[in-house]
Amino acid sequence: MSLTALFLFSGCGTNGQPAANQGAQPAAQQPAKQEAPKQETISGKLSFYTSQPEEDITKLVAAFNKKYPDVKVESFRSGTEEVTAKIQAENQAGKIQADVLLLADSVTFEGLKKQSLLASYKSPELAKIPKDLVDPDGTYTGTKVMATVLAVNTQKVKTIPTSWKALNAAESKDSSIMPSPLYSGAAAYNVGVFTRTDGFGWDYFNGLKANNMSVVKGNGAVLNAVASGEKSYGMVVDYLVAREKAKGSPVELIYPSEGVPVITEPIGILKNTANEKAAKAFVDFLLSEDGQKLASSIGYTPIREGIEAPKGLKSVSEFKVLSSDISKLAEARDADKKQFTELFGK
Repeated sequence: MSLTALFLFSGCGTNGQPAANQGAQPAAQQPAKQEAPKQETISGKLSFYTSQPEEDITKLVAAFNKKYPDVKVESFRSGTEEVTAKIQAENQAGKIQADVLLLADSVTFEGLKKQSLLASYKSPELAKIPKDLVDPDGTYTGTKVMATVLAVNTQKVKTIPTSWKALNAAESKDSSIMPSPLYSGAAAYNVGVFTRTDGFGWDYFNGLKANNMSVVKGNGAVLNAVASGEKSYGMVVDYLVAREKAKGSPVELIYPSEGVPVITEPIGILKNTANEKAAKAFVDFLLSEDGQKLASSIGYTPIREGIEAPKGLKSVSEFKVLSSDISKLAEARDADKKQFTELFGK
């Protein structure tokens, strides 16, 4: 009996519980805790050349630095043509100081691309950017949609026009204004497109000259002249008019029935950038959902799919776009500016 009892209890552990290796169910394994991937530390100086207004640059850099606080962004701001001239001068001197460019139009970037001054970078954010607004070689991509529209002072103009022909009409004689293509990249693009569009051509600009169209340095000066009532009509980028109207100024923007030229303010990285990681991060941020929402909040029509245009502006699908072959526009830009200067004297 003692032997029997010993045999019966030999399979039990202490306190009458089954031994660990006898019939026990294996404990459920707990999944290992997954740590959030750490963002790569990016630091150093980033030299940023742009034609954006100063207040917009400040907002952009501040938002970028929230994500990358260790990057010191140093910006240089002027009109697209003057920024391009600075790039050319630095290149001649043997060292371009800029890491990233954000300028008005793709024609400008085509010229820099032909000089082999731009690096190829295809951001992962491009999946949400329309392919026709991106250089297929990855040297630049649009960041927003900006249309050149017709602006009027509503205290001066009682019948709102719907056509670009308003600038050649007797009612607008001595009271219209436009930016110079020698300073503004948007204006240079406009000259190239209008002179190659049926119904316009150089005859249209001859008519503007005959109607005593004023020409000033940039789009901001055009908008100020129209908003103040100094001029009644202006050819100017849409976002500036929408901003001024929102402030209560007596201005209205019109997308003329013939269509409007559109620039995309592309961004590109210089081939010999001194801070490639920061430059790529900057491009990614501008094209990201956060970057595009920032652009919309500032007042630009975003280029990224799924982000709505700000109040007062139309998205690119809502108006007719006037365009021309980018490579041909790039080849003819200097000749176009020369012809414009011969006509207007500035």
